[in-house]
Amino acid sequence: MKPTSQWPLLSLRRPRSPSSMLSSSFSSRAPSFSTSEAEELLDTVPQDWTENQEQAPTFEEFMVAGLTPTLEDGIDDCNTNHSQFFLGFLKNKEIYKSISRNGMDLKKDTSVPKDGSSVHIAPQTFTFRELAAAVENFRQECLIGEGGFGRVYKERLESTEQVIVAVKQCLQENREFLVEVLMLSLLHHPNIINLIGHCADGDQRLIVYEFMPLGSLEDHLHYVPPDKEPLDWNTRMKIAAGAAKGLEHLHDKANPPVIYRDFKPSNILLDEGFHPKLANFGLAKLGLVGDKTHISTRVMGTYGYCAPEYAMTGKLTLKSDIYSFGVVFLELITGRKAIDTTRAAGETNLIAWARPLLEDRGTFPQMADPLLQGRYPVRGLSQALAVAAMCLQEQAATRPCIRDVVTAVSYLASESYDPNISQS
Repeated sequence: MKPTSQWPLLSLRRPRSPSSMLSSSFSSRAPSFSTSEAEELLDTVPQDWTENQEQAPTFEEFMVAGLTPTLEDGIDDCNTNHSQFFLGFLKNKEIYKSISRNGMDLKKDTSVPKDGSSVHIAPQTFTFRELAAAVENFRQECLIGEGGFGRVYKERLESTEQVIVAVKQCLQENREFLVEVLMLSLLHHPNIINLIGHCADGDQRLIVYEFMPLGSLEDHLHYVPPDKEPLDWNTRMKIAAGAAKGLEHLHDKANPPVIYRDFKPSNILLDEGFHPKLANFGLAKLGLVGDKTHISTRVMGTYGYCAPEYAMTGKLTLKSDIYSFGVVFLELITGRKAIDTTRAAGETNLIAWARPLLEDRGTFPQMADPLLQGRYPVRGLSQALAVAAMCLQEQAATRPCIRDVVTAVSYLASESYDPNISQS
């Protein structure tokens, strides 16, 4: 492979206009969460994250949930007394404010407003009987998706104006269930899925989310029915920008930062207007604190999306998520899967196929998704591929930070392209 300095990605320059105006707004940081705990508690979630809860979990309870980098990955037995205690704490101590105290009610509309802002409703605890009744005892007709994480059902909560939600019946380890419930109860952003509630009833583990009517990015990118229009260029860039902003919230706005560890098309869910939200946080880890340069952990995630240094050594950093973003962004551009065993030899691995093509601008048009039928901006294609190439650098240190990725991809999304004009 040629040295990275020869990649066209290094020739990409952030456009001066209008992105010079966009840069300040896209890269500006919201007031970061401050840690009010003593230094010895730096490995825990800051108090600011839970200041809106009536009773926040203690440091020990976050340790039980496996949220801290110092927790050994082996301590995840779902039958441990600690886990049972924590589940009881969630249910009996009522750490979440009730909906009535927030002046909200599940009868109200919980969809995302047209301006893309997020409506947050404090999570609540459900019994298994309540959720089983809502999905008619998990009938096949209510099933809308399934995977290694579990099955997802569409249901209506009992209310005057029945609210449609998605219920995930978890097959994952108890530790991953705890991590996901805690992460989603603490992280609120327009590009992160809203948690409505959870169920930890006996051996049943269920999570209730807002319903995302358009399914996942994977559905629209890799499983397009013949009678449906494929995603156009503008929509692809919009989805990429929104997903990047979700990652930015995890990396830059949360303190300590959060490493998502499972960024892939099936975990990017789409609301009306193709508004993307990150989902499935069971593998998330709290990021680096103090002088740490990485987290050593078991290799988890999905083959084809894991950064090479993480897959080989188990050393996890924020740049691991950047690599995964690069893979997904390349999927959006090319329409190819990260791993596709149906393709010819040499083309099954998207990154291996793309690397030599990324070294020659003359081959860039060959990389565009054929379903676009040439309907993309030539300059925008080159810039998008350059951003993807930057994220896919083999050396983690040379990958961009998420703030720069958001700036670049948001600029591409702002450059509206007329899909009715075909380019050669």
